[in-house]
Order: sequence, then C-alpha cells, then structure tokens
Amino acid sequence: MTSSPPSFGSAGEHRLQQQLGTSERAARFYDQQVRPCLTSEMREFIGRQSMVFLATSDSRGECDASFRAGPPGFVHVIDDHTLAYPEFRGNGVLASAGNMTENPHLGMLFVDFTHHHVGLHVNGVARLYTDAGLRSLHTGLPSCAAPGRAPEMWVQMSVEEAYIHCSKYIPHLEPAPRPGSHGAARPKDAAYFTGLEPAPGAHRR
Repeated sequence: MTSSPPSFGSAGEHRLQQQLGTSERAARFYDQQVRPCLTSEMREFIGRQSMVFLATSDSRGECDASFRAGPPGFVHVIDDHTLAYPEFRGNGVLASAGNMTENPHLGMLFVDFTHHHVGLHVNGVARLYTDAGLRSLHTGLPSCAAPGRAPEMWVQMSVEEAYIHCSKYIPHLEPAPRPGSHGAARPKDAAYFTGLEPAPGAHRR
C-alpha cells in the first residue's frame, strides 16, 4: 500500500526532501503549520500589517519581487479564503499586475519586524478588478486604503495555503520617522543606485 502524496508543496520540493532525507520533517511541517485558508489569528495579523512583499512570475516563469505598503490593514481580509489590496498610480510599468495577467499565482509575505517578529506566507491565485468592480462584489472594502489616493485597480487573491515564517532570524527594527526637509538629505530613488534622474513614480510596480 502506497502512502498518499503530500497535500501541500511542489513536486520539486518533495523530490529534494527525499534526496536529502527531510521528508518526515517536511511532512510534520505541512501537517502542523500549513493551512488551506486563513485562521482567525492570521486574519488579525494581516489586519495589523502596513507592508507586504509580493512574488510573481510571467508565463515563462521569469520572476519579480516587489513591495507594497499602506496604513495597517491596507491588505483587506474579505473572508477566510480571500484577500484584496489596492494598486495605486505609479510609473506605469505594472510589472506585478502584468505578471498576474499571464500567470495568476501570487505569493505574499507579511513580516512583523517590530513587535512579534513573525512572518506569514500566503499563496494563492490572483485576479484583477477595477475599484467599482470589486466594490460591487464586496461592499466592505475600506474606502481610504491610502488617504488622498484612489486605487487604479484591486488585486484579489483566492488563498490556497498559508503558513507562519519562523521568527528565529527575523531582525528587530525600530520604527523611525520618515526623513523630511529638515532631516538628513535623502537621494532620489533612481539616483540612489544609478546616478540617473528618476522618472515620475520611479518605483517599478
């Protein structure tokens, strides 16, 4: 009698687990920590977070990592299986959203660097909506996801798996005020690495 395949994880990670002798340890992780939906603790954690790291790839598997930030709870928990966050006007590249139109798989990593020093991985399938389109489906979306800014679109994720990131090596960071006109000089984003003058909205979204 053969055992059933693990319900979480890719074929590649399962092959490496067998090669390196970690299959039993990985099976305990899948069983004890990976969930097919958001627990109440996960929902509360997301509601406190002001930033998230995104992982996307296009149809050829070429990857892109990005970052989003906003007021706590800007990533809105619709229900145990559904998240949504707003996309605002940027430089017009739309790298992350563009990838999602080719390959809807989306990885999100929330990290609390200042209080509980824990992370949360949420993986699933994304779909893009206009602001009016998603509000017609979910009337509880926050009206001020970022004060003074209107979303160009929303990304809705159907959650497939969620699990905690080990806190052991998460550094502690102290919140600090943003540099202002009276503080230390802050280089423009593009000039910081390239010496070039930045285009408007110069972060690649």
